[in-house]
Amino acid sequence: MAKQKKPYPQSHLHPRFWPTWAMIAAMRIGAFLPWRLKLWVGKGLGELVYRTLKRRRHITETNLRLCFPELDDAQREALVKRTFHANGIGVLETATGWCRDPEHMRHRVVFKGTEHMERAKAEGKGVLIIGIHFSTLDLGGALHSLFFDADVVYRQHNNPVFEKFMTRARNRIFGQAIDRHDLRGVVKRIKAGNAVWYSPDQDFGRDASVFAPFFGVDAATIKLTAKIAKMTGAPVMPLMFHRNDDDYTYTLEYLPALEGYPSGDDVADATRVNAFIEQAIRRHPEQYLWLHRRFKTRPEGEPSLY
Repeated sequence: MAKQKKPYPQSHLHPRFWPTWAMIAAMRIGAFLPWRLKLWVGKGLGELVYRTLKRRRHITETNLRLCFPELDDAQREALVKRTFHANGIGVLETATGWCRDPEHMRHRVVFKGTEHMERAKAEGKGVLIIGIHFSTLDLGGALHSLFFDADVVYRQHNNPVFEKFMTRARNRIFGQAIDRHDLRGVVKRIKAGNAVWYSPDQDFGRDASVFAPFFGVDAATIKLTAKIAKMTGAPVMPLMFHRNDDDYTYTLEYLPALEGYPSGDDVADATRVNAFIEQAIRRHPEQYLWLHRRFKTRPEGEPSLY
């Protein structure tokens, strides 16, 4: 039987929260480091996690073996290390997105396909943005706010101190941070004409999902994307974002809204979304959150892949 965690104390000054406060202070400091130092610290953090968290390394290795079978062992191991380094840098990118005015990054951003979002907004039905769990996720949200307003759907953090810090930061970047369980809130905001950023690329279990191919592997893919689109009639906008090879600039890009979506076929709709996500990941595979058990839920009768 799993050990039950003790409930968090009511006082946010309780000693149990001191490590959380220390982490928040470190993120605030990290946000203002010189850029080259951020990269160095981030890569070092990623290397530390790579060497110490063997379970996460195993998950990453498994995901990349499944998704990139064409790579040999040496190439795959190199990609594993780059993934940990990129996600370590992502901690500093997140700190920057949460703690600094995004205006200081405007000169580093190239935003392509803005005409697609302008066209979608002109329909007056609100917009559902398909985001992806890249290491650049929260900095990408901050950079996006320089050009377009949007709300965001997110998962609440269990730690109430970090939850308050994170939500306050996201409410500064986005119009509103909406809990992922608040479907009514998402639909209400879209119907009011807002754009809502939603990332459907994680495993939420069998009941909420259908199995659709992702890098050629059946993956439990959430049905909610098509459900929201159907309930609101809003155009669904795929959004790509990544740190460029120079490690200094960023590219955001809107693709045209998905035509004929939703189709009414859950598997076909999930397959289309996964195909876009796969396309975006292949541009910079090391920046994706491969540390997550993307293939955790398996079709009936199949053993765990991890």
